[in-house]
Amino acid sequence: MSHIFMTDKGKVRQHNEDSGAVIRNKSGQRLAIVADGMGGHRAGDVASSLTVEQLVAKWNNIETIEKADDAETWLKSSILDVNRFVFDYQATHPECEGMGTTIIAAIATENFLTIAHVGDSRCYLYNEEGFKQITEDHSLVNELVRMGQITKEDAEHHPRKNVVLRALGTDTNLEIDIMTLIFEQDDQLLICSDGLSNKVSDQEMKDIIDSDYTLEQKATALIQQANVNGGEDNISVCLIEHEGSHQAGEDV
Repeated sequence: MSHIFMTDKGKVRQHNEDSGAVIRNKSGQRLAIVADGMGGHRAGDVASSLTVEQLVAKWNNIETIEKADDAETWLKSSILDVNRFVFDYQATHPECEGMGTTIIAAIATENFLTIAHVGDSRCYLYNEEGFKQITEDHSLVNELVRMGQITKEDAEHHPRKNVVLRALGTDTNLEIDIMTLIFEQDDQLLICSDGLSNKVSDQEMKDIIDSDYTLEQKATALIQQANVNGGEDNISVCLIEHEGSHQAGEDV
């Protein structure tokens, strides 16, 4: 298994409010995180960086995940703990009042992927069935599409496209979407902030993921394409490739 994480502030924003990481435990399993902070200057990057730091600290205590149920339980309890931490942080830091962050956290093992999701950052899987978005945006426009009030095409240009309906750290209660999928040799996982998914089409992503590039070259190409297409937002990309058990200990 190999991985890469990259982030870029884009062509317009002065600050990068995205945070992310990929951490390997002693068993070679990966925890991948992308968090897109919100709350204005400073507050957004505080929310996202605190979220990543707290989850990484918890993951560093895990030697191995045996079953999907264990992965789902760990992600849910850990993210709820971090949600409370970020929410409480605001009480002693008034400059951070109202901050929050999206969160995608995925545990990648030799046999399965377990993904936890809050907000409009996305997770895609490329396997023998093709390239597919596997998370559902917790956003106003996606809810309007789901209810049949607007089309997907309308959503692309909707004036309230950036309104997120769920975020970590904004409330003591948090609803988390959690799923587990099969992860097999040659499969590739893409996690990204909306700075990528809002600017790069599924077909453009697929073409890059399906190329002969290294993971680093793929991540670079994805970010470059988002910037070519406008780069109005911060862009974060995490890629994990399942290369088979004989390469389970390798890193990029």
